[in-house]
Amino acid sequence: MIAQSARAELEAVYRAALAAVAPERALAGALSADGARVAIAGRALPDGARVFVLAVGKAGAALAAAAESTLGARIAAGFALVSDGGERALARCELRVGAHPIPDERGAAATREVLAFAARPGPADVLLVLLSGGASSLLCAPAPGLELADVAEAVRVLLAAGASIEELNAVRKHLAAATGGRLARAARAGRIEVLAISDVVGDRLDVIASGPFAPDPTCYADALAVLGRRDPGRRIPANVRAHLEAGARGEREETPGADDPAFARARHTLIASNATAVFAARDAAAARGWRAVALPGALRGEARRAARRLVALADASAADRPLCLVAGGETVVTVCGNGRGGRSQELALAAALGIAGRRDIAVLAAGTDGADGPTDAAGAFANGDTVARGRRAGIDAVAALAGNDSHGFFCREGGVIRTGVTGTNVADLALVRVG
Repeated sequence: MIAQSARAELEAVYRAALAAVAPERALAGALSADGARVAIAGRALPDGARVFVLAVGKAGAALAAAAESTLGARIAAGFALVSDGGERALARCELRVGAHPIPDERGAAATREVLAFAARPGPADVLLVLLSGGASSLLCAPAPGLELADVAEAVRVLLAAGASIEELNAVRKHLAAATGGRLARAARAGRIEVLAISDVVGDRLDVIASGPFAPDPTCYADALAVLGRRDPGRRIPANVRAHLEAGARGEREETPGADDPAFARARHTLIASNATAVFAARDAAAARGWRAVALPGALRGEARRAARRLVALADASAADRPLCLVAGGETVVTVCGNGRGGRSQELALAAALGIAGRRDIAVLAAGTDGADGPTDAAGAFANGDTVARGRRAGIDAVAALAGNDSHGFFCREGGVIRTGVTGTNVADLALVRVG
């Protein structure tokens, strides 16, 4: 009963955080229409201006639908590119689907359509861009001279090597045709309004969705430096490395920087982020009478190390009533085994080992998009009995962690959490209940 109660309570807090970053809720505060007056982030549009809607990312379809509901016939045309599972019926926007996190030909073909769509609005028109996490994988048409299969393999290698989102996107921007500010160059609209749901800690505009409408502070040399750190075995395809080396020699055009005139037309507004979810979870925990502490940005580095840090913090946090630590961010996993899992499930499994046998700590770790790694799980729940339950189910927690088989462990032990596709994406949450 204690385990079920703790799990149900933490799941309720987690779902409150998801509700706070729902695309419809996020967009409601930034897009309004009152009669003929339309405002984006409080900035009124010229009377009669045509609005073109471009939505890309895991929340793309939900954002596009919300924009359709608000703007209706004011939308001259629309286009939405989303990941598998994020589809929904749209009235005024064409819908395309691509793969995440490893890009596929559907995404590449749709990216070429996005480039053409961005060029449709003229100088008197407004391009409303709705960006969300996952867009880096979807906007995957490769730069000239590269094959998508090689780009996909480079992404696969970097993910398995534990590359951070900043490192991964620095490379992807220099292999792609649309990101790294290139969509801003392709667009002809006199005004570009970008409303973004951030899945990046720190909310850097050049990292969110690989910054298709933002100046890129990275260069080919930075991308090569990532390969030097993350691919010492040179598993990344040779032509990808050759492309980056040619760029570092000045033989490829760099991604546009802050001095490019294309960005004078573009304004970015953040409408939701990981911090939004963290503080919503904190408030939901406090409403239960718990002492709640928000830790935005605390999830970073290797998932298993982040788990140890959270357990140590829980140990050091004395409280006269139940305490809930609410950590947000994004960890990484360096894959050494042949198991299946994701960063949230790996964190939960590592935490389970750290709290084995204890009755005073429970942990829920989950992604806000409902998909943790290449699995159908959002994350997992763990408490002091998790390791023992796994042993009774015939699976050893230590071996599972060593083999990166957190999903296999929790499926058999019973702690796996499934939400299905949530329609949003603001990175990860970890909730630690103490007492």
